[in-house]
Amino acid sequence: MRIALLEDDADQAAVVSAWLQSAGHTIKHFSSGRSFLRDVLRDSYDLLVMDWVVPDMDGVEVMRRVRQSSRNYTPVLFVTARDQEDDVVKALGAGADDYMEKPLRQREFLARVNALVRRSAAGVGSDDLPDSSPYEIKTQQKRLVLRGEEIDLTHREFDLAIFMFRNAGRVVSRSHILESIWGMHGADLNTRTVDTHISRLRKKLKIGPANGWQLSAIYQHGYRLERTDTIEA
Repeated sequence: MRIALLEDDADQAAVVSAWLQSAGHTIKHFSSGRSFLRDVLRDSYDLLVMDWVVPDMDGVEVMRRVRQSSRNYTPVLFVTARDQEDDVVKALGAGADDYMEKPLRQREFLARVNALVRRSAAGVGSDDLPDSSPYEIKTQQKRLVLRGEEIDLTHREFDLAIFMFRNAGRVVSRSHILESIWGMHGADLNTRTVDTHISRLRKKLKIGPANGWQLSAIYQHGYRLERTDTIEA
């Protein structure tokens, strides 16, 4: 999973990042509220892990702005040393999905992370298939079938199709797609690769009203695959 971490304590950030990376997640760390906001409002993540007390902005205010401006819902795990009931109520009321007190315990923290992502995906786990009808996904054979006819896809195109169906309804950034499908990070990113493959996938899958899906480019952000109201006969 792709996770954004807001934590100004360098030692704490290093520990949490190491835990998440050891569990197979990709982490992007921010030490200030403004830098965090600039990134998460234009990029996409599977989870936001946020501290309360950070330089330049109150963590709760950062979360409010995320909730007000987000193009799609991303779960938030609030992590802080503040443990009064009023603090918990305030954080949850501002939009947090879960709340943990410091000091963190590794196993509990990772369990909370996994639970939040499962919940946001409406119960679709990493090994489960999304509802992609009228497309039929055969993961073991890496095949995708439309109305009984197999679609000729490369392995990369198949992986991209699965990724988009699993994130249906969400805006996913080009860098998110590149990291998840190609394993590219930072300076290695070439977003034209995504545009080319998305265009090819749209044509091969015949995505459109006739098949009940729409794949749209979202200006300066990425792509969104979503169902349309009806499937044409």
